[in-house]
Order: sequence, then structure tokens, then C-alpha cells
Amino acid sequence: MAGHSHWAGIKHKKGKADKLRSKIFSKLSKEITVAAKLGSKEVDMNPRLRSAIQAAKAANMPKDNIERAINKSELNKNLNYNSIIYEGFGPEKVAVIVEALTDNKNRTASNIRTIFQKNGGNLGSTGVASHQFRQVGVIRIDKKIISDNSILELAINGGAEDCSSNSFYHEIITIKENFYKVKVEIEKKVQDFISSGIEWLPINKILLDQEKTKSVLNFLEILEDDDDVQYVYANLEVDSKLITKNSNI
Repeated sequence: MAGHSHWAGIKHKKGKADKLRSKIFSKLSKEITVAAKLGSKEVDMNPRLRSAIQAAKAANMPKDNIERAINKSELNKNLNYNSIIYEGFGPEKVAVIVEALTDNKNRTASNIRTIFQKNGGNLGSTGVASHQFRQVGVIRIDKKIISDNSILELAINGGAEDCSSNSFYHEIITIKENFYKVKVEIEKKVQDFISSGIEWLPINKILLDQEKTKSVLNFLEILEDDDDVQYVYANLEVDSKLITKNSNI
């Protein structure tokens, strides 16, 4: 899996929707605020803001919340978030990349380091895990919106590298440099995405037995629960049967 959580999984977590909603909205709001602060407030002129709003809509975030997050970028002129990437190894030597948005680097680094240590992992220096991933553009679209054949044709004609479909959504992969070009082409036919952005895709995945997989997933979810963490990526292969049985996944 490209990322353990990412916002693609928001609509498909069966048992935790209510519990996660406020935390998910908080992370989405932060991304919207940062995107609006760094670029234009006009969605058509700001690809990052457009992606953040699409993800918010996919998570059923109220329109008022979205507008409030955009306005926050103007109201809080002194509020600055730093984008930081952390790399390390979790339980069972699984490579992990954590992307955070924080207004306090020391707090975030301390929290993430503690999570790694308490769960049998190690937070490393820059480059220790990222060489096991490649950065690509990823677009996910709800299966109800467009058929498998139609999205495949659209992806190919748009210049995508790959397109696949599962039970919930279509996933389009592009090389990093072509991401926005492909996205613009797809948006001519589809406007609502579950998520879209640059992600860390594992080059090789680790397949573990059920108990070890659950242990790693628990660790990844603890990371996700940190308020400063936006995305978590791991080179863990998860059996689809385990996903359907475990409500935490």
C-alpha cells in the first residue's frame, strides 16, 4: 500500500468513522489553511488548495468548515506551519515515512521519536528510509463516479503511468513531474476525487504474518493519531482478507 492512511482510506474505515471524524477534519483543515496561506485563495489558481478541498469534500467535511479553514489563513497572519518529513523503521523493520505540519518542531520531533521508541522502532536521519520509496502522483476516485474501463482510458490518454481499481476506488499513478498535467486532464471528466497529491510509493513491500501485521498497523495508527502528523507511508504489504476482518484497518 502506498500509504497506510492517507485520506483515501477515510471513507472506508468501517468501525471508527465517528471517532475519527473530528481528528480527520482537523488535519484536513490544517492542510487547507496552509495551502491557502502559501498560494492563491482561488481554487483554480492553487492546485494544492484544490486537492485539499477535494479531499475534504470526499470526507464529507461541511462547506462552512472548509470556508473557515480558508479564512483562517488570513485571520492568523502569524500562524506558520512547517512541513517536515521524518524517516525511520517501525516494528519488524518496516520502513516508514511521516509527513507533518507543525507550528512547533521540537514538540513534533519529540512526540514522533517517542512513538517509534515505545513501539520497537527507531526514528532515523534523512534518507534512512526514503530510498525504499519513490515519490509519485496519486489520484483516487470513488468507483461510483466512473467505470473501470472509462477511467483506464482517461488515465492512459492523460499520460498516467498506471491505473488500477479495487472494491472502493480507482487509483491512478503518475510520475511526479506529470502529476498536475494528468490531474487537469482527468478533471475535464471527473471533478470529485477522494484524494490527489504527491505520495511515497514503496518500491518493495514487506509481507508479514497476521499478528506481526496487526502490530505494525497499530503502530502506524498511533503515529496517525498525533495531531501534527498529516500522512504516514510504510512499505508494508497488507492482505486484503485481513483488512476486511480488522476494523482498525
